Amino acid sequence: MNRWRGEWALVTGASAGIGKAIAEELASGGTHLVLTARRAERLLELARALASRHQILTEVCVADLASATAPEQIYTFAKERGIAVDLLVNNAGFGSYSEFFADEPRRLLHMVQVNCSAVVHLTRLFLPDMVSRKRGDVLIVASTAAFQAVPYISTYAATKAFDLLLAEGLAEEMKPYGIRVCALCPGSTESEFHEVARQSQFASKHRQESAEKVARAGLAALRAGRSYVISGFGNYLGANSQRMVPRRLVTRIVARMFRPSSKT
Repeated sequence: MNRWRGEWALVTGASAGIGKAIAEELASGGTHLVLTARRAERLLELARALASRHQILTEVCVADLASATAPEQIYTFAKERGIAVDLLVNNAGFGSYSEFFADEPRRLLHMVQVNCSAVVHLTRLFLPDMVSRKRGDVLIVASTAAFQAVPYISTYAATKAFDLLLAEGLAEEMKPYGIRVCALCPGSTESEFHEVARQSQFASKHRQESAEKVARAGLAALRAGRSYVISGFGNYLGANSQRMVPRRLVTRIVARMFRPSSKT
């Protein structure tokens, strides 16, 4: 990851999972880091460990992206410290497994805020500075769920479809300015995601990729100028093979897979 050696990267959702793995991968290549998430203790521990191990600079900004004011808070944090962010990693996000009508409205709306609105807001805040410097990179963590409707995690899949299309569109828009944008689309990954989403029964250890492997795939694709990448060959086949099948049939098959046991 020497591409960003000596530059600054900002990673959201850096306290665990893919975000933490991306931060560790970047630090190993000599990238300075602004780490942001809700959990201060975890962020501070990670920042200290990476700074000591890799002789890089680290900053910690505790923020909850479920709040509409958080992106501005993060941007101001970097500006006040004179940090020019050359790599923005929009990783923070969460899901929720439930019948839509039974899920908590507040949780669903926070999901849209974190997974979509905060991504748009942060990217819009940092892109003008990148354009003026004619360099910069943006990685947006989407999901293989972005490629089809997924009943019982319908809102999550819709937010990740938004992230994927946003990244692909921006990738073309930003080419004339020397800025690369890429969507990272992981499948099931070893992280806290399934526990937070309340769908641990679907987290088969045999099918999960490590967060480290996913992080490397995303950063390599971004460095190569790709507009999106699906981590894992099996995930790639699964996401693309469904394009040859009627959408309604795909949705029905996925619904059978995800239907709660009480509904079968």
